Amino acid sequence: MRPEAPAPRAVLACGEVRTCLLPTGQALDSRAAAQLLRLRADERVLVSERPNVYGRSPDTLTGVDCPLPSSNGARVRAVGTVAARAALTEGRVLQTSASFRVPATGPDHRRPWGHYLVRPGVVEPFGKLPRDAVAQGLLDGGGRGELDVGLIAGGLLTRLLRHPLLDHRPPLRSRPTRLRWVALPTRHGEGPSIERFTVEEDELRTVRLRVPEGTRGAEVAGLCEDLALHDWLLTTVVHILDGIRLGPGTPRARPRPGPSGDRPAVVTALRPAVDHLLHLWMPRARVSAELAPLWAALEEQPGFTRQWQVLVQRIRDQLTLHAIPSAHREVEPTP
Repeated sequence: MRPEAPAPRAVLACGEVRTCLLPTGQALDSRAAAQLLRLRADERVLVSERPNVYGRSPDTLTGVDCPLPSSNGARVRAVGTVAARAALTEGRVLQTSASFRVPATGPDHRRPWGHYLVRPGVVEPFGKLPRDAVAQGLLDGGGRGELDVGLIAGGLLTRLLRHPLLDHRPPLRSRPTRLRWVALPTRHGEGPSIERFTVEEDELRTVRLRVPEGTRGAEVAGLCEDLALHDWLLTTVVHILDGIRLGPGTPRARPRPGPSGDRPAVVTALRPAVDHLLHLWMPRARVSAELAPLWAALEEQPGFTRQWQVLVQRIRDQLTLHAIPSAHREVEPTP
C-alpha cells in the first residue's frame, strides 16, 4: 500500500460502534482472539494483556461515493474511504467500529481512487461542507442512498459472527447495542467535552463530542469504543436484574442434572453475570490521555461507575441472601 498522504484538516468526524456478547460458551484466549480478528493477511492483530486481555484488528477500508446525510436537506456528494476495525475484550465482548473524517472543503470533481486510498478514513465533500447540518444528519442516521457508517460496522460484525471458532452457545442472553457519534473541533480556549449523550432507544445511543483540533480519528474512535463497551455492560446487567424476581421469596428453579440442580432460580440467573461480566469494568483503560477527561463528565452525569457499583452490590447481596438459607438447611440441629 502506498504511504498515507497528508489529508486536509478535518472539521468533522463520525462513526458507529456495534457491541455484543461473543456467541461462544467459553471466552477466547489470546491466540484464538488473534485468529478471529485477523481481517487482513498483511497486518498483525494487536493483542495486549495489561490491564486486561484485549485484541484489536488492523483497519480495513471501504470506498464510498454517495451523498452525506444532512438535517436541512442539503445534497453534499462525498468520496473517500471509511475505516473499520474490530476489538475483543477479555475474549468475551466483541465490538466493530467504522468511522471517517471530513474536511471543510473538497474538490469540485471526483479524483482518481489512488488519491483517496492514500488518505485512509477520510471522505472529501464536493465543494464546501455544511458542517452542522451534516453532523446532525449523521447522528439522525440519514436516509436511503446516503452514507451510513452503521451498515459498514454491521457488515463487519456479521462477517465475524460467522467465524468457525464460534459455537453460538453464549452463557447468557443479551442484546447488541449501537453507539453513533460525531465529533467537532473545540471552540477557542476550551478543552474536550461531551455536548450530548442520548439513549435513543433500547439498542441505540448517540453522542456529540467536541475534541481539540488535530486529534487523531483513531483516538476519538477508541474513546467511543470504550464508552460503547461500558454502556453495553450497564445495559446488559440491568436487563439481567430486570428479568428475575429478587428477594428471599424467589421461586426455586426446576431441577437440572448435576450439583446445581437445586440452586434457586435467582442464583442460576445471576451467576453468568458474575462469571462473565463483572470483571470487565475498566473505564479509560485504552483512552488517550488527551481525551480521558471526558470520562469525568460521564461519571458526573449520568454516573456510569456509580450505577455499575450499585448493580454489582445488588448482585452480591442477592447471592449472599440466597446462600444463607442453603447453609441453614445443611446444618441439622443436635437432638
